[in-house]
Amino acid sequence: MIGRNIEKHCRYLLKHFPAIVILGPRQVGKTMLATQLGQNWTYFDLENPENYERIATDPALFFKQYTDQVIIDEAQFIPAVFNALRGVIDANRQKMGRFILTGSSSPELLKQTSESLAGRVAIVELGTLKANEFYEMPLSPLYALFESKINKESVDVLKKKSTQPLQNIQMVHHWLQGGYPEPILAKDKKFYHQWMDAYRNSYVNRDIGRLFPRLNKIAYQRFLTTLSQLSGTIINKSQLARNIEIDEKTVREYLTIAEGTFLWRMLYSYENNVTKSIVKMPKGYIRDSGLLNYLLRIHDLDDLYQHPQVGNLFEAFVIDEIIKGLNAQGIVNYQANYYRTRNDAEVDLVLEGFFGVVPIEIKYGTTVRMNQLVSMKNFIKEHNLPLGVVINQADRFEWITDNIIQIPVGWL
Repeated sequence: MIGRNIEKHCRYLLKHFPAIVILGPRQVGKTMLATQLGQNWTYFDLENPENYERIATDPALFFKQYTDQVIIDEAQFIPAVFNALRGVIDANRQKMGRFILTGSSSPELLKQTSESLAGRVAIVELGTLKANEFYEMPLSPLYALFESKINKESVDVLKKKSTQPLQNIQMVHHWLQGGYPEPILAKDKKFYHQWMDAYRNSYVNRDIGRLFPRLNKIAYQRFLTTLSQLSGTIINKSQLARNIEIDEKTVREYLTIAEGTFLWRMLYSYENNVTKSIVKMPKGYIRDSGLLNYLLRIHDLDDLYQHPQVGNLFEAFVIDEIIKGLNAQGIVNYQANYYRTRNDAEVDLVLEGFFGVVPIEIKYGTTVRMNQLVSMKNFIKEHNLPLGVVINQADRFEWITDNIIQIPVGWL
């Protein structure tokens, strides 16, 4: 039983909303989290044919019989659930914490939720295990900074009061293996590779096949192989289409599917700058570093260290660790983008929310040279920001200029 960072936030939401929806990829522990939150609640799995028929036949009747303390797993398979649920919630609108729904395909769930359950449900996203969860450590205090405006003073307070939560080498091992609970908790290398192979095959042949029955599975498998090689880079859809010999419309459809099933995360260009010529094509990466490494045939640390795109792989891992931390802290209404101009000025990650704008540079090494910070310095100046962040494998949490803080990856 691995504790999840987001459990505390989910319990808070259950006190303030009639229902919550837990979204996330397959096999990351959504069911486990839901049953921990709703201990002794009535549980229905829509992948179970008997449960499916019971609800699909007459959702309104089902909710007359089950009006409270109900968990519905993989709710996207019966869209009518959402309309029926709206009625049962509205019949007793003041009562909170009544339903937990889970799903592993976000477009349909979000569409149904926004159309049927607006204001009645809170949505959370559960990813693969974050490093601190695997090592059974508390969530880093770093993310508490994002609950208010971030400035140099708030960073200094954190720097003085806290110690590094994890060692950098622990983060490197987690970067290699990723965060799918079952294979990494087994601690069996042979089983790990067998599990990853089975996961890849079941994702395409079962999950995607069921959600998108007309999809060309062979073409989509080829697309995933190519996409893994482009992880962490700017995505040129027309070039990608040529590489795998499909049309650009199909590439857009495949990217939507990969993103909507939580395999792929897209980062869009930060365009809040009218004075620069901005590269507007999106960036993206395979969300779980272990799955990405498996697709790239990276089996151990030597393979990882020697990979020609090791910097991009590290960057993708760090970005996803940050986003998992923000989600676990309950930070809402923020945007994660990247910034690049046609003159090759670049910032790897730009976070924008109630906390302000925070530019983040991610460096694979242990030190950073001043000439590597030119883009960051210019971005800070042009946007009149209090600070920027560099994340690398250094040993010290320290200011490396008067407004750029270096944070070791172990702090994530």
